[in-house]
Amino acid sequence: MGVTDVTTEPGAPWLIVGLGNPGPEYAMNRHNVGFMVADLLAGRIGGKFKRAGKAQAQVIEGRIGPPGPLNRRVILAKPMSYMNLSGGPVTGLRDFYKVPTANIVAVHDELDIDYGVLRLKLGGGDNGHNGLKSMTKAMGPEYHRVRFGIGRPPGRMQVADFVLKDFSSTERKELDYFVDRAADAVEALVIEGLERAQSTYNS
Repeated sequence: MGVTDVTTEPGAPWLIVGLGNPGPEYAMNRHNVGFMVADLLAGRIGGKFKRAGKAQAQVIEGRIGPPGPLNRRVILAKPMSYMNLSGGPVTGLRDFYKVPTANIVAVHDELDIDYGVLRLKLGGGDNGHNGLKSMTKAMGPEYHRVRFGIGRPPGRMQVADFVLKDFSSTERKELDYFVDRAADAVEALVIEGLERAQSTYNS
């Protein structure tokens, strides 16, 4: 395969969706790592999030990649609907910006991967993740995912409690590095294609 995967459409925009819950009380939760990656990418693009018309989301439009054929038009988005209703805003943005489903990237927390480990994939199940469940119900499973490992809850802690807690003080020591690496992985996926990005970032 060339630089791009056959699943994507050359020249079509990409929609990068960081999944999380809106509001300051959720900002540092494990469940909000998708928002953290989106915020970092926003800084790289050099824009500020703004409300997207009728869609219940904040967006930035910009470009990533070097000048020339590898430069990509991207829409960076954070749904403002709460995690379990993410599918509606994402579908609205997909339709408004005319983004093929295979050009959508969901960045999200993943329980079944150790903390800070990344896995990139196209399609698949939701593994109990409410944001992915809502997106898949709205538009099918054939979108890309950048899965950010947060590990399993300790002891008998419930999953819902674990994901809605802030990263621990120990985890926060490396959080900036891992978020930065996840943002790099998103850029690699969009610019170079899934296979090359997987070979670099799938640990």
